[in-house]
Amino acid sequence: MNLKQPPKYMMLKQEILSWIASGQIRPDEQMPSEHEIAARYGLSRQTVRQALGELEKEGWLYRVQGKGTFVAQPQPKVPAAREIRMIAMVTTYISDYIFPHIVRGAESALRSRGYSLTLSSTDNDKEKERENLKQLLDQPFDGYIIEPTKSAQGNPNLDLYLMLQSRGKPFVMINERYPELFCPCLKMDDETGAYMATRHLIELGHTNIAGFFKIDDLQGANRLKGFVRAFKEFGLSLRPNSITPYTTETAKTAPLEAAHTLLKQEPGSRPTGFVCYNDELAVQLLEVPRMLGLSVPDDLSVVGFDDSSLAVATEVKLTSIVHPKSEMGMAAANLLLDIIEGNKSLNQQEIMYAPELVVRESTRAL
Repeated sequence: MNLKQPPKYMMLKQEILSWIASGQIRPDEQMPSEHEIAARYGLSRQTVRQALGELEKEGWLYRVQGKGTFVAQPQPKVPAAREIRMIAMVTTYISDYIFPHIVRGAESALRSRGYSLTLSSTDNDKEKERENLKQLLDQPFDGYIIEPTKSAQGNPNLDLYLMLQSRGKPFVMINERYPELFCPCLKMDDETGAYMATRHLIELGHTNIAGFFKIDDLQGANRLKGFVRAFKEFGLSLRPNSITPYTTETAKTAPLEAAHTLLKQEPGSRPTGFVCYNDELAVQLLEVPRMLGLSVPDDLSVVGFDDSSLAVATEVKLTSIVHPKSEMGMAAANLLLDIIEGNKSLNQQEIMYAPELVVRESTRAL
C-alpha cells in the first residue's frame, strides 16, 4: 500500500493494539519503555508518548508511578486480532494542504466509536489507486473512505470498486464521486463556490478577471463552470485568455507562466482579478505580481478556495471560499459507521456543503 507520511502516532497505536490482540504482550505485563519503542520504529519520544497516552485514555494501558506502563486487564476480554474494527482511508494526498484536517476529523469520530484508521495515498495517480484498492481488498477492513483520483478523467478501476460492493464492503467518497458509482458522497458545492468568488470581484467593479482551474478532477471542472456562470449572469464577455486550465502534471508551471504573461500586459489590458482553484495556487501566484512590481490588492485582487491555513499565512491575507475540512472528515466517518452498523438506507446519501466567502485583504474595489 502506498503510504505517504500518515500521522505516525496513529500507526503506532494500531501496531500496539495488534500486540495486545495477538497476545504478544499480556494483561499486566509491562510495555517496552518510550525510549525502546522510539528506537525500534525510528520515532520521536513525543510521537510514542502521544500514542501511549491515547491508549491509556481508551483503557488499553495503565501507568504505575515509578515503574512504567502496563497492559490493562481486558474489559471483559481483549478482542482477537480479527475483531479489531478497522477503516481504511484513501486519498490523493495525505500530508498535503487541507487533508490533515480531514484525517483528524475522521480519526476523532472513528476512535469515539471503537474503530481504528489506516491511511493510504494515490499521489493522484490512477495506477497507484489500483494498487491501493487491490491491497485493501486483501485485508479485513470494515469499510472505506475514499477520495477519487483524477475524477474528471474516468474510472479505469471500476472493476475493483464493483468488487468491493459485491463483497458487501461499504465505502464513502469525499470531495467528489465517480459518476457511475452509487455510493454516499460528501462534497462542496464547488460550482456555487467559484461563482461566489467571481461574483465578489465583479461586484467590486472588476470585469477583466482571469481564472485558473485544475481540470483533471471534477472539483476543478465544477469550479470552472461556476466562474463561467458568473460572467454569463452579469452579462460580461470572457476574453480568449481569461481561463487557464491545467492538470496535476502541469500544476507547477502552467498557471505561473500564464499569470506572468497576463500581468506583463499594459494596464488597460491586463487582468485586475484572479480566481484560483485553491489557496495553494493563489499563494504561488502572489509571487508573480511581486516579481513584476505590482501590488495585491492595489493592482490585482486575488481570491482563493478552501480557506486553508495558507490563506492567513502570507503577508497579504487571502479572500477565500470555506471548505469544511474536519467537519467533512467527521461526517464521512459517522456516515460510514452508521451504514456498517445497519442503516442501509444511507447507502446512496449525498451531503453537499454550502460555500461561504471569507473576505480579507487580497481583494478591493477598483
